[in-house]
Amino acid sequence: MTLRKLMPVVAIAVVVFVAAPPAVVAQGRGGGGGAPLTLPGVGPADVPPAVANPIPRPSPAEVEAAQRALARLVETTDVLKKYPDLVAFRPPQPNSAIVPSLAAGFVTKHQANLEVAKQGDANVLFMGDSITDFWRNADGNYAGKPVLDKYFGQWKVANFGIAGDTTQGVLYRLKNGEGKGFSPRAVMLMIGTNNTGRNSAAEIAEGIGAVVLELQRDFPSAKILLLGVFPRGRAADPVRATIAEINKTIAKLHDGSRVHYLDIGNAFLDADGNIPTDVMSDGLHPTTKGYEIWAKAVSEPLSALVGTPSPAGR
Repeated sequence: MTLRKLMPVVAIAVVVFVAAPPAVVAQGRGGGGGAPLTLPGVGPADVPPAVANPIPRPSPAEVEAAQRALARLVETTDVLKKYPDLVAFRPPQPNSAIVPSLAAGFVTKHQANLEVAKQGDANVLFMGDSITDFWRNADGNYAGKPVLDKYFGQWKVANFGIAGDTTQGVLYRLKNGEGKGFSPRAVMLMIGTNNTGRNSAAEIAEGIGAVVLELQRDFPSAKILLLGVFPRGRAADPVRATIAEINKTIAKLHDGSRVHYLDIGNAFLDADGNIPTDVMSDGLHPTTKGYEIWAKAVSEPLSALVGTPSPAGR
């Protein structure tokens, strides 16, 4: 068999090997400490039709055909007979953003959240990653607590943000106890930025949609304020395009009843589309000024969902 005739078969093998998504791994800083935790018997989470994307993946028949093609290639190529590890076949994995999985380093914070849930008295839930987590910081570069006390101090807020977490981490946490024991009137959700280093925009949108669906199931009487993923980096950073695509998709989850989508990203930007350092000093995490911008933008809509005004909104 000539090299020219081999090329289509080689392409099949290589594409399957290279394009397969990596194994499920929780992302973000602070997630070390061993293999990610999974839930026995729990597969990929359900995704709302509004954000379900036709993410290209081969059918079982196509996978089988590719396996046969690769086997024929190895059998008929001397160099591959001698070095079979030069090519490898790896079936595509599920969208990791919708497979519940928690970084081992987040277990302690998860356990603390479970204790808060068991108290049963929170009427507002903040769910997310570090950007949400830092609402609890009393001081430092990313001090959100003074702003939280000013705008949301009237409510019993459960802050279930964990720095470095992802959509799959939130799914794990909700399914493993954070979604029971209390009945919040409203949930403010902002998640997905830590997925951008590994997942596509379509995959992340599915992950966010899966989280929204899980929140609806866990808290059937709650209203959800779904925030668009915040901008990060400089105006020309490629991640901005990814975030824009994510937000365009998850905006379809808005139904005006249980799910209310709100994109406040432009409030953090200057006239050139960049994020001033006094708003997010590292281009990602809000400073106290950044939290003030956030609070002002969501105070009215969140108060409407809770059913009582925030102190600063009176």
